[in-house]
Amino acid sequence: MKRIRIGTIAAVLVPLACSVLLSGAQKRAITDKDLFSFVWIADPQISPDGSQVAFVRVSADEKTDQYETSLWIVKTDGSEPARRLTGGTRDNSPRWAPDGSRLAFVRATEKDGKVQPPQIYVMAMAGGEGRAVTDIPRGAGGPEWAPDGKTIAFTNSARPDELEPKPADKDGKTDKPRQSDVRVITSAVYRANGVPGSGFIDPDRSSHIWTIDVSSGPGAATAKPKQVTSGEFGEGNVQWSHDGTRILFVADRRKDPYYLAGDSDLYAVSRDGGAPAVIASIDGGIGQYAQSPDGKRIAFIGTLNGNPERSYSQSDLWVSDISGTPSNLSEKYDFDMGGSVGGDQRAPRGGQPANPVWTPDGQSLLVRVGEQGDANLVRVNIASGRIDPVAKGSHDVISYTVDNGVKSIAFVRSTPTVVGDLHVISASGGASKKLTTFNDELFNGLIMSEPEEIWYTSFDGRRIQGWIQKPPSFDPAKKYPMILEIHGGPHSAYGNTFTHEFQWMAAKGYVVLYTNPRGSSNYGQDFGNIIQFAYPGDDYKDLMAGVDEVLKKGYIDANRLGVTGGSGGGLLTNWTVTQTNRFKAAVSQRDISDWANFWYTADFTLFRATWFRKPPFQDPQDFVRRSPITYVEKIQTPLLFILGDEDFRTPPAAGGEDLFRALKFLKRETAMVRFPGENHELSRSGKPWHRVERLQHIVGWFDKHLSSTGGTRN
Repeated sequence: MKRIRIGTIAAVLVPLACSVLLSGAQKRAITDKDLFSFVWIADPQISPDGSQVAFVRVSADEKTDQYETSLWIVKTDGSEPARRLTGGTRDNSPRWAPDGSRLAFVRATEKDGKVQPPQIYVMAMAGGEGRAVTDIPRGAGGPEWAPDGKTIAFTNSARPDELEPKPADKDGKTDKPRQSDVRVITSAVYRANGVPGSGFIDPDRSSHIWTIDVSSGPGAATAKPKQVTSGEFGEGNVQWSHDGTRILFVADRRKDPYYLAGDSDLYAVSRDGGAPAVIASIDGGIGQYAQSPDGKRIAFIGTLNGNPERSYSQSDLWVSDISGTPSNLSEKYDFDMGGSVGGDQRAPRGGQPANPVWTPDGQSLLVRVGEQGDANLVRVNIASGRIDPVAKGSHDVISYTVDNGVKSIAFVRSTPTVVGDLHVISASGGASKKLTTFNDELFNGLIMSEPEEIWYTSFDGRRIQGWIQKPPSFDPAKKYPMILEIHGGPHSAYGNTFTHEFQWMAAKGYVVLYTNPRGSSNYGQDFGNIIQFAYPGDDYKDLMAGVDEVLKKGYIDANRLGVTGGSGGGLLTNWTVTQTNRFKAAVSQRDISDWANFWYTADFTLFRATWFRKPPFQDPQDFVRRSPITYVEKIQTPLLFILGDEDFRTPPAAGGEDLFRALKFLKRETAMVRFPGENHELSRSGKPWHRVERLQHIVGWFDKHLSSTGGTRN
């Protein structure tokens, strides 16, 4: 097969505008390959006394085409720069012992050129290397210290037979009987995006809770781990009870849950094992949670199913007595509790903790909210429901943790021009202090523009929020090509966070428009759910109203418009070019073109009446009516597809492959770029070089068809 490098071809045809002189000092515009110089921060863990923060530093290695993760530490008073704490390149999940004297973390080592299953290590903060405390098949993850600091709970997915010693033959060699590679599948959900290899789920590998004794000194032999839970249902989001007698976790313990409305409950199990008991439940799903200081109440982020069922259910903040009736604290606050905004620069490895936090007096809760393009920290008064800002601004609070006294908050903050830095702020609010400077040298040498926020009125009077990203050397007297970016989800949102793709398009001379049409999160329950049974549809009209609004400003060349989006945005890109020929080029990424095909092949089921009222064999016309493939003969726009070979969320055969083949039959201009080994997270955590090549192909396609030269005079 001939490999087409669209970006390379376009680079010959169209000159790049990548250097700008400003105030006598030469700076340059951002490039695609600057991704190799980005440093991401993940899993900030403030120490119990609030004096320092351990975190995961993530970087991309251009030569090995891999990400490196290491643990670093920094003082919260800002008196010293951050320093490296561990020597590994696959270290993550730092967790402080209750007294702050030790740090547990997860490390994957390499043997004979192969990465081994990750194990839990513990290191003394007084000095010395970490030592492995687990050595268990399939590895260990999610370490959580018991309150007494003598035990760590963790999760593992090994089968019972893998945990038994293998018999040896007369020569002392381990007997390895043949294992069949044939799969017998009985569950409707049998594949998952992101599962290494073929994506198939092993039903015998549920993730269970284990504990390990770590009370022995550094020189002691590794203790034998103890399994706490077992069975067909897995557990996640593990915490110890304050008194250390029980372990809490979130799970959906229903058989074949895809036949039922979504639900997950909060459970507790004795640290010695036994039958778990439900301690918090709503008619819907429970996510992040926290125990009150006295251990008698639970606060959690939860989403109700709704009656009738909904496509979108906005998350709320709940409080409940243990095994009591939960109370919705944010019922009258019509924004997304626990919400966030989307970009392409979350740390590609490492956790993003964002649990609700109790104040020491048990009267208030700290929680992140998604509200109209921002993700901020707020304080919620439990008695009155009053909400006050803690860390507020035009930014994205990606993750956070607090010290034992809830006096200081460590959080990762991103803006449209900052990848993400570690900050600390008082729990009572005020100005935050920046603690890390990993990206400063690079970004101080770049010229980037702040996006312009706009609000506009759509066809039915509904107000829509959007942003205009302009080239760094923008001149309103010129005419620019414009690219419309469409987010996926569809129940997600763009906002004030760093997105490399937008910045590079702007650096290449494009004006970029990105908006949050109806169906987006962070604008209320009704706004999010209004597209149920009508997607795509009026959301497309919102997008076109946004394009019309920007055209009124006079600096856009209406004959040089492009459109792109991924996932749900890929679907809407496909839909757009079947409805209008105003766009001269389109790039559809990780898309859907045939809803019926998607119903049968996606890694999750649509058995519930959330997106469609009936399955395709009972109501085929609804699927036909809402599928872009139905209208393929109307497509005149040159259309490029960006697809991951291991994308099981939006399988290529239900998206770009269908349209590509149909367009080739019609002799329309099209191309398909396939990324081997990549899943639905290609743009966010794919291999570094694949992420760069993805950007090159997208912008190259637009360069070729929109002939961007940085703007032409009116």
